[in-house]
Amino acid sequence: MDNQTIHTLMNHRTIRDFSDRQLDQATVNTLLAAASQTATSMFMQQFSVISITESSLKHTFAEITGDTHAEKNGHLFIFIADQYRNYQIGQASGQSTKLLGEADRLLAAIYDASIAAESLTTAAESIGLGASYLGSILNEPQQLVDLLHLPTLTFPVFGVAVGYPVTIPEQKPRLPLTAIHFTNQYHLPDNYSQLLDNYDHELTDYYNQRSTNSRVETFRHNIMRQLAKSPKQRRTVLKVLRKQGFLLDEQ
Repeated sequence: MDNQTIHTLMNHRTIRDFSDRQLDQATVNTLLAAASQTATSMFMQQFSVISITESSLKHTFAEITGDTHAEKNGHLFIFIADQYRNYQIGQASGQSTKLLGEADRLLAAIYDASIAAESLTTAAESIGLGASYLGSILNEPQQLVDLLHLPTLTFPVFGVAVGYPVTIPEQKPRLPLTAIHFTNQYHLPDNYSQLLDNYDHELTDYYNQRSTNSRVETFRHNIMRQLAKSPKQRRTVLKVLRKQGFLLDEQ
């Protein structure tokens, strides 16, 4: 199908090597406007975005994440699940705001922020920029809350580093659609093991042939490696969420 939007989406790849060129304010505003027009649960617009422009703060983010592109990029956006704005509206009107801290509203704020971030990323890629998601900001969730002066009923979801690409990597193959798409109910295909075998071979070829950071790895190996990780910092996420006013009545 000859469609520019689909071409942009199908051409996605994570960019981690950016030039020093900074995005101008007009470009930043355009990307934010694209993010703001995304779908939102019950039109409550439960997200906010913080631009990180101070070099010292960017350096701190690089230390937290372990990712140099958190510091070297054209612009760093932090997406926040935000019920504080709606809390303020409710408080001013004398309306109970208890439900804003419940699991349902937390999830809504997280997927509002996530969909907005994807809209911003797609907009960036459509004008020749590159982007990288930084879930690693949650290595130190409490430090992040403190750094960003986040009020109650807010929580950092992830960062998005955007900029002008220096190195454009080969596109990483994805699982076949038959492994991720089902009809009417969840049901892994009968040939699921063979699908994984084929995908492991495809991914091994990709890692072996790519121009940078060549290595031997399969999808199964990657999953096992991730399962073996036990970062102490991430274990505090629930504690920090509750400190921020979420899930207080959840068992």
